[in-house]
Amino acid sequence: MDIGKIACVAALAAGLAWGQAATLHGKVAESSGAAIANAQVEATSVATGMAQRARCDDAGDYSLPGLAAGRYMVTFSAPGFTSRSRQVTLTAGAEHELDAALTPLLSLASLGFPSSETQGNAKEQALLNRRSHMLHIHQDLGLITMIPLVATVVSGGFAGGRASHTGKRELHAILGTTTAALYGATAYYAIAAPKIKGVKKKGPIRLHEAMAWIHMPGMILTPILGAMAYSQRSKGERVHGIARLHGEVAIITLAAYTIALLSVTVHSGPVGHAASHSLHAALHLFGRRKPVAPVEGARP
Repeated sequence: MDIGKIACVAALAAGLAWGQAATLHGKVAESSGAAIANAQVEATSVATGMAQRARCDDAGDYSLPGLAAGRYMVTFSAPGFTSRSRQVTLTAGAEHELDAALTPLLSLASLGFPSSETQGNAKEQALLNRRSHMLHIHQDLGLITMIPLVATVVSGGFAGGRASHTGKRELHAILGTTTAALYGATAYYAIAAPKIKGVKKKGPIRLHEAMAWIHMPGMILTPILGAMAYSQRSKGERVHGIARLHGEVAIITLAAYTIALLSVTVHSGPVGHAASHSLHAALHLFGRRKPVAPVEGARP
């Protein structure tokens, strides 16, 4: 058999195999019905473990052609949404439709945004999805930041002595630096999150953001005053001048930050949930577990 005949036979076999393949298609949307653009769909064969992926278009539609007959685990995912998996059995030569509704990790409606203002065309929806994703990271970091912040304020009570041993002052300085770094990252995700034009903020989010005008300057001023006080103590001097306000500014900053956190935490569930969520958020950020349901909020 010459090369031409071999090629023809191979083409015919491929055509027959393709004709017996199944196609999976459908739509990925929010529970409200709004399409999720660029969502990922992954179909994994239960028998072979082989996976085929596709991206949704701007209308949320996807198509996975050329799948062999059999059972598949289909996973739907998108930034800012909880992933969802469904099992489906495909028949050779047939088309199968499988839709999915994903739940946002952060619900803007619970923060005072009516549904009419959070639904729109595909471009606006993609912008909203990105905003939700960034605010979710922001709130996780905000909860984690509370841990070193409290530790810094508490350790400040043991760092003011004039003893020659500076270990306590150094620990206080390290905690303060860690808090400032985490706070900076937290603020970045809130500030850099895309803004939704024409949306009026109301409810707990207004108090949440009002407190930022107190704790944000406090987070900047506290390390500066702390560095001045550290320098004076290291020289064996009493803390004097504006550096004496270091402790008071730190306490006011902690109070404003706590109110900002509670303003959205209480709104979304029991206050005790915040403590466990802090640990879950830390594990999530380091990739040790799947995302957990967030405490609704925007800018601590």
